[in-house]
Amino acid sequence: MLARSLCKTLFVFLVPAFAAAGQQAPAPRVVDLTAPDGLKLKGTFSATAASGPGVLLLHQCNRQRKVWDDLARRMTAAGMNVMTVDLRGYGDSEGTPIDKLAPEEINVVFNEKMPLDVETAYKFLVAQPTVSAGILVVGGASCGVNQSVHLAMKHPEIKALVLLSEITDIDGRNFLRAHPSLPLFLATADDDADPGVSDLMQWLSTFSTNPHTRFVRYKTGGHGVEIFAVHPELPATIVDWVTVAVRSPKAAPAKGSPNASPETQFLDALEQPGAAANAAQLYAEASGKNPIGAVVPEVVLNRIGYEHLQNGDKKGAIAFLRLNASLYPNSPNVYDSLGDAYLADGQNDLARRNAQKAIELLAHDTTDPEDRRKAIRESAEQKLKQLSQPR
Repeated sequence: MLARSLCKTLFVFLVPAFAAAGQQAPAPRVVDLTAPDGLKLKGTFSATAASGPGVLLLHQCNRQRKVWDDLARRMTAAGMNVMTVDLRGYGDSEGTPIDKLAPEEINVVFNEKMPLDVETAYKFLVAQPTVSAGILVVGGASCGVNQSVHLAMKHPEIKALVLLSEITDIDGRNFLRAHPSLPLFLATADDDADPGVSDLMQWLSTFSTNPHTRFVRYKTGGHGVEIFAVHPELPATIVDWVTVAVRSPKAAPAKGSPNASPETQFLDALEQPGAAANAAQLYAEASGKNPIGAVVPEVVLNRIGYEHLQNGDKKGAIAFLRLNASLYPNSPNVYDSLGDAYLADGQNDLARRNAQKAIELLAHDTTDPEDRRKAIRESAEQKLKQLSQPR
């Protein structure tokens, strides 16, 4: 926590920057950027009339930088310098569109190439003369969330994060846990097409003990920046929050997160060493704290299982997905997912058995919508086809 004198100094330093918001700012300008591998990127920089914080906004991966135009305009009016950028393959930037890439190519783009694009845009932002040194904010929607958190991992001068409709990976989560004083603004909607994201974002919010951290959970709003159309008050709320958060980024920590619950505590427990081997016991302990209803929704535990699978932890994925099947035995999807984990681990008989179980349950499934039932069936049938082919 900053000493009182330092907090006062920071506050005094920032007041002139925000006071300049009333002055006439230059018009936003399109900028040309070059990533380290030579790929050409397009961005938009909106400068303030005088020195102020710098904000980098990263778009979700079914949109492009212009979705931030309204928020950028509001932020600039409040005395913030704002940078938006089209990541490679999007908008006006070069690069192959994501939907034209093979799965292995997509992983390379997200994990190796896009971080270079983000770093390039960030370096441009901090080099601008009106950006106050050491007072930076990063915001992202959907896939931009993970990129935002990973950028903060590299740059301690980033004072706050604005995150919409997604969580970060295990490395990002460990970073946030290790830096609980970092203020977070998180917003999500329960009707998001990304299953379980609202519960997972609530979990993410509990990593911060900064009193400025805020979690906004709407019933409706869709995914990412779609929320702005349904909740037009949200952009102004974000601007007000950033204005306060950067003035006192290391405020006295709260005793605990108001968003903590048996579910978030159970998800925390799943990330402790040895959790996979004790998943059922951990759930039983969490259930004792939450005697009414399930501790964790099926879709959330399903995502945790797949994350372990994607990270190469096949045994952990199997453990978590087996727990999910025991908690939701009438769900076709849990067996299809468990079949994926067994198949990845080379346990073909169990993969076949679970795929068949998923198809059997689909005949009586009245819970899942038609398009989800179709996707589950296609996934299970694909596994059975693959397993029936001679080796």
